[in-house]
Amino acid sequence: MAKQSHTHAQWSSRTAFILAATGSAVGLGNIWKFPYMVGDSGGAVFVLVYLVCIALIGLPILVSEWLLGRRGQSNPINTMQKLSRDSKLSPDWVLVGIAGVLGSFLILSFYSVVGGWSLNYTWSTLTGDLGRSSGVDVGDYFTTLLGQPGTLLFWHTIFMLLTFGIVAGGVKGGLERAAKWLMPLLIVALILLIGFGATTAGFGEAARFMFSPDWSKLNGGVVLAALGHAFFTLSLGMGIMMAYGSYLGQEVNLIKTARTVVILDTVIALGAGMAIFPVVFANNLDPSAGPGLLFVTLPLAFIDMPWGLAFGTLFFALLTVAAITSAISLLEPVTEFLEERTPLSRIASAFVAALATWALGIAALLAFNVWSGFQPFGLNVFDLLDALTSKLMLPLTGLAAIVFTAWFLDSEEVKQELGLGPKGRVLWHYVTRYVAPIGVIVVFFNSL
Repeated sequence: MAKQSHTHAQWSSRTAFILAATGSAVGLGNIWKFPYMVGDSGGAVFVLVYLVCIALIGLPILVSEWLLGRRGQSNPINTMQKLSRDSKLSPDWVLVGIAGVLGSFLILSFYSVVGGWSLNYTWSTLTGDLGRSSGVDVGDYFTTLLGQPGTLLFWHTIFMLLTFGIVAGGVKGGLERAAKWLMPLLIVALILLIGFGATTAGFGEAARFMFSPDWSKLNGGVVLAALGHAFFTLSLGMGIMMAYGSYLGQEVNLIKTARTVVILDTVIALGAGMAIFPVVFANNLDPSAGPGLLFVTLPLAFIDMPWGLAFGTLFFALLTVAAITSAISLLEPVTEFLEERTPLSRIASAFVAALATWALGIAALLAFNVWSGFQPFGLNVFDLLDALTSKLMLPLTGLAAIVFTAWFLDSEEVKQELGLGPKGRVLWHYVTRYVAPIGVIVVFFNSL
């Protein structure tokens, strides 16, 4: 059967691209992981170190992945094949594209399970089921949920169907349209939640915790945590930004656009902290509660506060929207690959990609109950997928992308394409060749 011919899509505008790229970056990492990492790693000190790391590591790798994607004008695997061939380099560089596409597939499989948790909590707070429990029951609600494979499967399926429905619409009809609606909705919800936090007794303490650094808490662990999160928060090393970059025209200034995305991503992460920590402090809860902060600690607070269930519903709806904006970007590299390398249409490609991801996600959700005893390498399936991607695949893929851009592409052509002036050229040279790669290597060995 002949391979179907596809015309490579383009973003309709720079604004549409910024919203989509920011949507990819703004996910559970911002609303869930960033606040508990702030709480776990010294508050404002972590925030300041994180901002430095994201400028020196996150931004240059983001630009590099966009640049590779725009030059390739294809899925990450085709892109790396083309660019390595054009530069007369080893064909083994295609492994960067393969790792990116595979990484996004593996991540979405368990990410969808977490997205299902947020859907479940949104529904439970909306219907009042969560609030009808006693305080003790609410604290145990999450543990009970994990022990119910049928319930987890239902919400995992709903989440994947939502993700598939958007991606099947293509770049303009799916990714763009979703970003144009979901990102403003996310920002409005976040502003409302910050406003709610401002009415609590814990708002001032939260502001001090987030923005007034206690330098005595600065140590190597805080720096490494900030370094790691700066890399992972922008969806780097997953093939996503290379895929998104492939839909870009030459008229888009990559550095200015990356700066905008990084600022929006960071502001939303900080806003999430200012939505969560006032509630935590007002109820004398532990800000360093770790991953359980959102699904165990906050629900306890919401049921005891005036209008708590209403704002709890809004909060988990916000979490769900953030999860979906990232999930569609995770499904896109696999969908783009299938669409361009097989006879499948866009809808069929998205369906096959979503179905395969959904199936692997079943193994991830069973890890908490039926398959809890199955622990290869001492990890259940969910944690194994997380560790394999976050600790191994993503750092190595991101490192390879920036090394390829900084050391193997024509440096003068790259600097000219990025529109860099004399000072910018020097800064780009040293940051991309030395600072960012060394930072990623440190993250990689620390995570191991």
